Amino acid sequence: MTPDQPLRLALAQINPVVGGLDDNRHQILEAIEQARAGGARAVVFPELAVTGYPPEDLLLRPAFLLGVERAVVAITKAVRGIDVILGAPVRSDAGLINAALWLRDGACIARYAKQVLPNYSVFDEQRYFVAGDAPCVVELDGWQIGLTVCEDIWQPGPAAGAQAAGAELLLNLNASPYHRGKAEERLQVVGARVAETGCPVVYVNQVGGQDELVFDGRSFVHDPVNGARAVLPAWATGQGQVEASRSAQGPVLRSRDEHMHLSACGMLPTLTDPGPEPDEADARDLYQALMIGIRDYVSKNGFPGVLLGLSGGIDSGLTAALAADALGPAAVTAVMMPYRYTASMSIEDAEEQARLLGLEYHEIAIEPMVESFMAGLGDALAAYPAGAGDVTEQNLQARARGVLLMALSNRSGKLLLATGNKSEMAVGYSTLYGDMNGGFAPLKDVSKQWVYRLARWRNTCGAAIPPRVIERPPSAELAPDQQDADSLPPYDVLDAILEAFVEQEQSVAEIVAQGFDRPTVERIARMVFIAEYKRRQAAPGVRVSPRAFGRDRRYPITSGYRPD
Repeated sequence: MTPDQPLRLALAQINPVVGGLDDNRHQILEAIEQARAGGARAVVFPELAVTGYPPEDLLLRPAFLLGVERAVVAITKAVRGIDVILGAPVRSDAGLINAALWLRDGACIARYAKQVLPNYSVFDEQRYFVAGDAPCVVELDGWQIGLTVCEDIWQPGPAAGAQAAGAELLLNLNASPYHRGKAEERLQVVGARVAETGCPVVYVNQVGGQDELVFDGRSFVHDPVNGARAVLPAWATGQGQVEASRSAQGPVLRSRDEHMHLSACGMLPTLTDPGPEPDEADARDLYQALMIGIRDYVSKNGFPGVLLGLSGGIDSGLTAALAADALGPAAVTAVMMPYRYTASMSIEDAEEQARLLGLEYHEIAIEPMVESFMAGLGDALAAYPAGAGDVTEQNLQARARGVLLMALSNRSGKLLLATGNKSEMAVGYSTLYGDMNGGFAPLKDVSKQWVYRLARWRNTCGAAIPPRVIERPPSAELAPDQQDADSLPPYDVLDAILEAFVEQEQSVAEIVAQGFDRPTVERIARMVFIAEYKRRQAAPGVRVSPRAFGRDRRYPITSGYRPD
């Protein structure tokens, strides 16, 4: 090829399994063969594609790193007739580096060490890696191509250093997790680097779920002439191709329309598709993120399916719909466990939803069990007279349900899904060893207001959640005529306070200045702090906000601090 001919690159948007070195190696080799058959001169993989991201403390095990090295050697030996740019952890004289390897004809011809190691939010890379300090530029068919890895593109230095070293095109290998609004942030950041350097950027991201994190893919290209264009859609595995060429205005990237072996959970708009109205697009994107999180947690951990308590309420209703959509109805078991305070409409709606979704459905009354617990506790409880606000009987109901669900989980092997949402988790409106039981909590980072939005959106795609479930006032149904509003502010008020206090770390005074009632804000702030011990014992769940409980927000359980 001559420098005037287009350079065809393949972008491999894969779904690796963290620690699954054999599986990942097979995925990589298959993608290399597909790219070669498609006429690409090089194929670019995501960050740490060999190990999956984030490998966490697996990186501290010498035997694991030896396995990584063997996988890299096997992949390198198989590379013929196409260049491969691959992410992997690599041991060096300075320490372990987060590397981008350039493989050509059975050899590694270049190695780049990630320079900017994120150590905030869900990232903890300084625990494992040492930072690089030098650019890496490789020649391919007359093109000078610079390498960067994920966080490098979020700071000006690495891209500028590559451009100063002669790069006219930048490859950026990513394992960038999803949260609401993240796609727009990426476009803005990459656009800034393109403007600063004049170099087009090829942005390759992984896809899939890994414990709390979900990765949305959305690999794209950005050049100074045409701006950003999608190459691969969100929430899909597959391969897309781009062509780099030179124009009078400078280097440009053109995305080829065809996708190779594209596999998606559902149809979503790409960056170039105007799609639906913004609110609907946001709901669809968030719903897809939650589906991916459920699907990959269940499949990668080898569970045959899931089960959940279906109460006739909004949270379990949305969880059931998500699970059925993610795994297929045959993999989902729903259990209704009524008590004397359970409204007849709740039983009717739970049964109706199970029918709508095609779920295996059971109904088990818990009154005999709760009465047995209360009778057995009689003399001991009598030593502690019930005071105002006593919730012993309410919690026993929740724990009886939790015992039943865990027994069914043990016998069936299915993963129990906890159905609580972020608003409840924030203020401790949940029962330890009761409704908090479960191995995975899909709605853990979804506020109550978003639960309603997602439920309404899902019903626009086909009947899944009975309308009465969405319309009725929310209630735990653990006491006569109980409603959530008896214990909590209206959810629109609660969620707004929680977003400011938890996600934005605003003080009580700052929140009150926005027009909220001070006693309410102070009460909610106290509830958030004293519920930390519950959240520490909660199941993992899908992270979809910029600041989730767990990996993002790490507060001490024992703390003398109280806000304002």
